[in-house]
This record gives sequence, structure tokens and C-alpha cells, in this order.
Amino acid sequence: MKITFDELYGAAAAQQASRYDSVVRGFEEYFGDSTGVSFFSAPGRTEVGGNHTDHNHGRVLAAAINLDIIAAAKKTDTGVIRLKSAEYEKIDVIDLSNLEAVESERETSASVIRGICARCAALGYKIGGFDAFTTTQVLKGSGLSSSAAFEVLVVTILNHLYNEDTIDPVLNAQISQYAENVYFGKPSGLMDQTASSVGGFTAIDFKDPTKPVLEKVDFDLDEAGYALCIVDTGGNHADLTGEYAAIPQEMKAVAACLGGEVLRDVDEEKLYANLAEIRAKTGDRAVLRAMHFFDDNRLAAEEAQALKNGDFELFKTLILKSGRSSAERLQNVFAVVNPAEQGLSLALAVTEKLLAGKGAAWRVHGGGFAGTIQVFVPKAEVTVYKEAIEAVFGKDHCYILSIRSAGGTQVLR
Repeated sequence: MKITFDELYGAAAAQQASRYDSVVRGFEEYFGDSTGVSFFSAPGRTEVGGNHTDHNHGRVLAAAINLDIIAAAKKTDTGVIRLKSAEYEKIDVIDLSNLEAVESERETSASVIRGICARCAALGYKIGGFDAFTTTQVLKGSGLSSSAAFEVLVVTILNHLYNEDTIDPVLNAQISQYAENVYFGKPSGLMDQTASSVGGFTAIDFKDPTKPVLEKVDFDLDEAGYALCIVDTGGNHADLTGEYAAIPQEMKAVAACLGGEVLRDVDEEKLYANLAEIRAKTGDRAVLRAMHFFDDNRLAAEEAQALKNGDFELFKTLILKSGRSSAERLQNVFAVVNPAEQGLSLALAVTEKLLAGKGAAWRVHGGGFAGTIQVFVPKAEVTVYKEAIEAVFGKDHCYILSIRSAGGTQVLR
């Protein structure tokens, strides 16, 4: 995909220009001559509906947001990828003569780059060296999927420099997910990468994850009189891989008791008919998480339909219902390994105190355990809410976002 600078950023183009100037300067500082560099962008994402449903082949409602990671990149003939991010001191250097996973690289950006190249090569796409300098607005741990945006960006660079843009957005997401699962070592689903790669409001059905069914949802949140606020509680995602991994593992353990590999493949009624037997085999938390999956899988579809019908009142009711299920049954609002830190639970409680009865809706955002909550706030209440919630969690911890129509793309400047 290619898009012009002004088309991508609209009224914010003047503000964004300085960011692009900065990646050119960064490129020149670390790699030399910037003549002939190309520019790329990949957005963060917000998970609107379907909390931890994608990894069990469920439905989600997601959207790309206006915060992005950008790069200045230039093709080389060295067979080596060198990538420097403004936010990190280390330069990633990946020699493409070795595409095997490197154990010492696990859980690093280098592992992601190597994994992406390995998957592209395995699928018959070309890979090659390039130098790139990046900077991001999608802060790590913000719940807006900085990792997925980075992955989609790298695939987009390879797609343009070596493959004449023949890798479509869905395949971009699948390659990105492979790298995160197999090389980085995080067992994530496919929603984050798809939302970043495709762009806009998108309802995604992962019943067949090799061929996810996408449907664009045309809805103008601003026209409805609402803003989307993401509150960053400042929680740390470090050492939470086990917490995230336990959710799909426990859901799949319940599915196995019902004769399937994932919950989407089994009969919900059999779960309720065999609760005593299944809880004895899997534990109570696994059963509760399976209950959440079945309900939130339905809710994601109902939320998308409510937006298509222009019924925002119903949409908000469904969001609140989904949020309660995440807190009570999915149980991803705090980590059992660190029960003293409950920023998400606190943010949800404070938000309810501030906005109850004022037409708002709220729920945990993204993977949970630490990070962010999502709040649909009437525009008349945004300023007061932002000030009050930031009094608790700190200045600039409440993002007021817009939805971006473009996914991962080359930017024509």
C-alpha cells in the first residue's frame, strides 16, 4: 500500500513533518547518505471488542489509531538488516545468511526481524538487506500494540523494497504473528497485527485463522458525539508472558475436554452440561475463561452490528457487559504474580465513579494485567475526565485518539 503524506495525516500533517525530518537525521547519523530513502508507517491499534478471543479462533472488533511508528529505510546489497530505533540505544543487526531462531535473541526486536525474514523466505518472498531508522508514538506497554506495529512496519519495508508490494495486509499480519510466536516467544493471537496491517474499524472473524474474514465497519465516532480515551495506568508488562500464555492454554484445555483444539470448534452447551467434570480436569479459572470466550465472541459480533446500525446506545451497553466479563471471568485486570499492583482495577473503578450515569462505557483494553483501559467518553465530559484520571495516573496518561483508515503503508513524501 502507498499513501501520500497529506492523505495519511490530514490536518496533523504539519505537526508530523518534524517526525519525518527526525528519522532522516537519525538515518544519516547512523547509516550515512540518506539519498533515496523511502518512508513507511504502521499504526497502533485499539481492541474495541473481543478480549482474548482471537487465539481461540473467535471474533474481534478492532481499529487502527492515529499513533504510529515510522521509518526511513534504504535498500542495501550487504545481506544484512540494520535497524536503529530512536527510543533504544542498541542497533539491531541481522545477518540474513542465518534465518534460524537464535535463543539469545528471544524476546528482542532482533528476533522479530529474523523471524519475519525467515517466514517471508519460507513463503517464497524475497528478502534482502536494508538500513532503517525508526521512531514511534506507540509507546511500549501502552496497550496499543507497539510490538504489532513494529512487526507490520518491518514486513511493509520488505514488501516494498523487495517484493513490489505483493504481500497483502492479511498475509503481512500472519507473517508478523509467526515472528512473534515462534522467534520472539510470545503466544499472541492475530488480532493486533491484523488491525495494524489493515487499518480502519474492522470486524475480524478468525474461525479459519489462515483465512480470516474481514469486514470494514463504517462508523464516525466524532459524529456520534464521543471520543475514544485510552488511559495508561503505567503498569509494567515485564515478566507477564506467563500470565498471557495461561489464557489460551486454559481455554484450549477446556476445548480439549469437549473434543476440540480451540473453543470456537466446540459446543458451548456441552460446557455447561459437563461443568463438574471439566472443572475437575482443568480448574475453575479455565472454566470461567471459557465462559468468557463464548460470551465475548458473541458480543464482538453484536458490537460491530450495533455500529453498522448506528445504535451507539446498544454498543455502549455491550461494551460494559464485555468489560464485566473480562474482569470477573477472564480475570485479566491484574496479575496474580503481583497482586499489589492493580492499576487497571483502580482505573476502572475511578472511571465508573467519574462517569457513571453520564453516557460513557469502559472496559479493560488489550491483553490486560497491566497497561490500559478503554473509555468511550461524551465529548462534553472529555476535558474533566482527562484531568481527573490524570490526577491519579499522571500527566499525559490519557490519550484522546482518532481512527486511522490506513494500515501499514509506504508514505509518499
